[in-house]
Amino acid sequence: MKYENDVKNRLKRIEGQARGVLRMMDEEKDCREVITQLSAVRAAVDRAILYIVGTNMEQCLRENIANGEETDDVIKEAVQMLVKSR
Repeated sequence: MKYENDVKNRLKRIEGQARGVLRMMDEEKDCREVITQLSAVRAAVDRAILYIVGTNMEQCLRENIANGEETDDVIKEAVQMLVKSR
């Protein structure tokens, strides 16, 4: 699968957020602030996962439809990936 720049940029932002959390820990910031930022990182990762799975599912569905193949397995696999990511 080819990954577009927008998803790569999402991951770069997540990387920056994670570095920011480490910096906050080095600066001994309040744990509530650290947890708030970690929650933001987790939410961003969840959104990236959803984006990747959704994009992949769309691509696979289009290919299956174009080839006259069933689409049920593609949907089941996407759901399994989402469940596994939690």
